[in-house]
Amino acid sequence: MLIASDISLSFGKRVLFRDVHISFTPGNCYGLIGANGSGKSTFLKILASELEPSTGTIAKDPRERIAVLRQDHFSFADFPVLEVVLRGHETLFALMRERDAIYAKEEFSDADGLRAGELENEFAELNGYEAETEAGILLTRLGIEEELHQKCMRDLDDSQKVRVLLARALFGNPDILLLDEPTNHLDMRSVTWLENFLANFQNTVVVVSHDRHFLDRVCSYIADIDFGKIQIYSGNYSFWQQASQLAMQQKKDLNKKNAEKIKELQEFVQRFSANASKSKQATSRRKLIDKLSPEELPVSSRRFPYIAFSQEREIGNVILNITSLAKRYETEYLFSDFDLTLGKGDRVAFVGGMTLAKTALFRILAGEEKPDAGEFHWGQTVTLAYFPKENSEYFTGGLNLVEWLRQYSANQEESFVRGFLGRMLFSGEEGLKKASVLSGGERVRCMLARMMLSGANAMILDEPTSHLDLEAITALNTGLENFPGVLLFASHDHQLVDSLANRIIEFTPRGVIERAMSFEEYIENDEVNALRKEYYGHEQGLML
Repeated sequence: MLIASDISLSFGKRVLFRDVHISFTPGNCYGLIGANGSGKSTFLKILASELEPSTGTIAKDPRERIAVLRQDHFSFADFPVLEVVLRGHETLFALMRERDAIYAKEEFSDADGLRAGELENEFAELNGYEAETEAGILLTRLGIEEELHQKCMRDLDDSQKVRVLLARALFGNPDILLLDEPTNHLDMRSVTWLENFLANFQNTVVVVSHDRHFLDRVCSYIADIDFGKIQIYSGNYSFWQQASQLAMQQKKDLNKKNAEKIKELQEFVQRFSANASKSKQATSRRKLIDKLSPEELPVSSRRFPYIAFSQEREIGNVILNITSLAKRYETEYLFSDFDLTLGKGDRVAFVGGMTLAKTALFRILAGEEKPDAGEFHWGQTVTLAYFPKENSEYFTGGLNLVEWLRQYSANQEESFVRGFLGRMLFSGEEGLKKASVLSGGERVRCMLARMMLSGANAMILDEPTSHLDLEAITALNTGLENFPGVLLFASHDHQLVDSLANRIIEFTPRGVIERAMSFEEYIENDEVNALRKEYYGHEQGLML
């Protein structure tokens, strides 16, 4: 069990949370959620005893081992992959090193023999004889094939390094497992394996993730950082959404009811306070007013942007025709002989690990790149809005946010532009902030505001959920669900893809797979999986 008692953390006048009392119990997975900047990763560091809180203590059984997923790709550059995983269990790895050192001696003393016997007993208790096998299985299940197990970490790409670090955290059955964004860079097969692993894990897990689908699949409790405190909710992320919104609505309804009652009582007091026969009743009602005073609702750190896309004109029946399109990167084709016809109501998700191909296609269709072969034609009724994967070029120069957004607005009134900025959580003086200094999440919200102003009836979105918190992702998901036009998009967010797409397209090294079905149907489709194996030449987990 991991117990946080009276934990508070502040930086100067800024208080992240105060007086936190939580017990994390074995057999449960806790999803730690909160707005960007609320202190999720910081709280994980406190639980791991890597950061001292302003007040309070973290307690656990001294015999319990904590394992932490750290997103530090460079810490183990000079170590072989398998050794990095084994080092995740520090006690076991130290025993292995000492044991190997004794057996490597040319002269073996009596003391060495006694120590070797002790080490063998400890080694067996920690399941040391199965350690390398277990580490290898973890790596393979996470998509790191056996031929990579003896390579140095520096020889792996970033996606592979993240998987090795995850295997390191999971290795050796830790008593307490702290995971910060564990699904980053995992394919669907690895994510599914991790979901099953955590579902069967008998010890304690605390996980931070922006993947709503993953939180729903693995969490038995949600630990919500908000209002300067951390509150535990029983159930997964979707249940937390319903429960927290219901609780807040009930408080608002009660306040409204009390306010109406107070108004009624005040009117009685004003009418009869000077009436001797009614004075007792007036006094009684004054006391009741004090009891009914509305509860002051705390200010949430969680803010939802208002995202709604409206089309200025309805789209026609002829939308997009692509014929024999091809794009080359250096000496290799990203795609070739690509054909596509879009119809009214199509919402096409581009999936798979070939991100360069997806981005190149989107840029071509948006008019920002030329194809190497083939052609495409948009219908005459189509007005297009494009969300690029890389947006930094849009935010150079010295414009403030009002000036920046006004460039894309037909209505040049400052009050109108500020209203749109307010929808995207830029209020008051924030509208005068320089566009060039925005964070990644702030830039995404500005680009979405730009698209909202366009009135387009067809949209291309390349990874729009990157840098967004759960609240903004949820708002974007709702806005796109309500959009009546045509969508072409790519996203790492499982729930977004599954809730929006009615057609799936996947670029592979040997061709394109295209099906008119939902994302979940695509994942489970036997014909698609057989085709994927043929096109990749081996079993290949699906990447979003």
